[in-house]
Amino acid sequence: MQTLLLVALLGSLAAVSAVPTDKVKWCVKSEKELEKCVALAAKATAFTCVKLDTIECIKAIKAGEADAITLDGGDIYTAGLNNYDLAPIIAEDYGTTSSDTCYYAVAVVKKSTAFKITELKGKKSCHTGVGKSAGWNIPVGTLLSMNLIQWSGIEDTPVEDAVSNFFSASCAPGSAPGSKLCQLCTGDCSKSHSEPYYDYEGAFKCLKDGAGDVAFVKHLTVPDSEKPHYELLCKDGTRAPIDDYKICHLARVSAHAVVSRKDPQLADLIWNSLSSVQDFQLFSSEDYAHSKNLMFKDSTVRLVRVPANTDSFLYLGAEYVSIVRSLTKEPASSVSSAIKWCAVGHAETTKCDMWSINSMGDDNTAIECRTGTTVEGCIKMIMSGNADAMAVDGGQVYTAGKCGLVPAMVEQYSADLCSNPGDQSSYYAVAVVKKSSGLTWDTLRGHKSCHTGLGRTAGWNMPMGLIYSQTQDCDFTKFFSSGCAPGSELSSPFCSQCVGSRRAVGDESKCKASAEELYYGYAGAFRCLVEGAGDVAFIKHTIVPENSNGERLTLTSLNLSYECVIYINLKHPPPLLVKGKGPEWARGLNANDYQLICPGQAAGVEISEYASCNLAAVPAHAVVTRPDNHDKVVKILDEQQAKFGSSVSDAPFRMFHSDLGNNLLFKDSTKCLQAINKGTSYETFLGEKYMTAINALRHCGESTPELEKSCTFHPCQQKT
Repeated sequence: MQTLLLVALLGSLAAVSAVPTDKVKWCVKSEKELEKCVALAAKATAFTCVKLDTIECIKAIKAGEADAITLDGGDIYTAGLNNYDLAPIIAEDYGTTSSDTCYYAVAVVKKSTAFKITELKGKKSCHTGVGKSAGWNIPVGTLLSMNLIQWSGIEDTPVEDAVSNFFSASCAPGSAPGSKLCQLCTGDCSKSHSEPYYDYEGAFKCLKDGAGDVAFVKHLTVPDSEKPHYELLCKDGTRAPIDDYKICHLARVSAHAVVSRKDPQLADLIWNSLSSVQDFQLFSSEDYAHSKNLMFKDSTVRLVRVPANTDSFLYLGAEYVSIVRSLTKEPASSVSSAIKWCAVGHAETTKCDMWSINSMGDDNTAIECRTGTTVEGCIKMIMSGNADAMAVDGGQVYTAGKCGLVPAMVEQYSADLCSNPGDQSSYYAVAVVKKSSGLTWDTLRGHKSCHTGLGRTAGWNMPMGLIYSQTQDCDFTKFFSSGCAPGSELSSPFCSQCVGSRRAVGDESKCKASAEELYYGYAGAFRCLVEGAGDVAFIKHTIVPENSNGERLTLTSLNLSYECVIYINLKHPPPLLVKGKGPEWARGLNANDYQLICPGQAAGVEISEYASCNLAAVPAHAVVTRPDNHDKVVKILDEQQAKFGSSVSDAPFRMFHSDLGNNLLFKDSTKCLQAINKGTSYETFLGEKYMTAINALRHCGESTPELEKSCTFHPCQQKT
């Protein structure tokens, strides 16, 4: 990739329309950056410049008075908050031989000293700036997590006060002038180059000049000629040479990124304008005396495009977001004791609301409900802290794991195994056809398919993984003529057989990965087969018997709507409410009219023979959450299933039963939830065979959810 360049012309703020023009207004933060911007303007006319401080730049971009700025992780976090809603669109890349869109946050000290990281109290500190990643968020968050800095929360005192009480003196640009955090600074203590000790080189100069004892910077800050005189402080209490940053660092951090409004046209304009500029050293500040990292970090080798729809929190990763959130934590007395459960769509939200009402204790509720439009949307909400947990299938556990979440509890489908937590629950992924079709696994090509959802375990990953291993072709439209795989692009043949909610013309629910799409999920995929929209359904082995061989009495004879009935809190409902089996669409279905097909068998077998004819035994659904929330989620869910689980016969609410659909919040076949040991990774939970299958399928880009692409854009999003 050719070196990318930026240009800018000096200009003043002016309101603009939301539609991009042929100019990009770039925001710079200092006179030196402006000087570089003006010089750049002589090389290209695509950019104009706006000079403001960082937060004013963010506000100007939000208002359309500027278009772009390069920010570090801490400021990317701020820019992504709801009141600004900006997003990273282009990342700096520091790799010389391969792409590397990450850097290491390190603590640098003089080799002539002897203290450890655990002995920093009372020392003098040099920071790149308050709110900056390597210079503030990471070191302060690390010292808090190690219980070296004592802080009870923002209602007691600002975190800056806790830091100033820990160090004897500091230079932390951006602090209040006159405070201890500005005591070592030699300029105005602002987050700009008018403060000599600002940014990476400034913080290192603070250490080199003898003003401070430790400098919190990035791993490439110390010049090669100076490295023999300095060392790194490691979290385990040891020291290491400067070049050993890969094994001795505080955290790995996402690269600085160009941030703009969430406007695809504007993002394209910025990227194309950068790509077209020639004959200018964009990643060098040598021509601007005594300055470093103007507009971009000087260590940048190239710029790379960030995947579409990547917001600030996805870009930064769950671990970094948790660190930043910890710096604004509430005192323990005011932290909510409830789980914020994420429900997908109207039906799940209705059930969740009933759960919340019934979970009410003496003075609070154990369950609070949040609503996401899709599972991916809920995973993003959990990552950002706007929700805490939800139950997902194995494929979604994989995606959630890639985004930094962990499995906390697993659904168990055998009542006998609920008392034995050592036996992990699983189920069989099967392929079901009508007996009258005469279809076998070898004759599936060219037919229509019904899937629980794109990226789901039984409905997509297992069958399409097997088909890919046979064909080595990622274009599954060459195998199936059409189908319904909720979550696919609307224009895809895998949406053509979906039916949405059937409530309106132009139904927005069509092919949506939620219960609003009638063919979504296990029962939905089976319904797709039953109603002739598909010739094969990829589902769980229990779904056919759960939805056949019985008649369901409707509720209309009670003159009550479905939604009214679920709000009746009856401990002993009349038989009319519970008699029968299966939903309305499955009335009169006979399981004997269906059979299983599988690789290696020339003919179909009975539905009951799933143990010998299946696509795979796969991990059960699991509850996912943020790593720091594991214990809280397990504790509250254990309490909830003791009140509302399948073993409680007279419960006013049933966690593992759905009135308005199938498998809402949890699978209806769940007998209990079992805790997963803290620290268990998603890889360990899913197991080697499943990981092998899904990793093979990930060779097909279209089988990788957009969320997962965003979460794996660079390795520093993962836990180090």
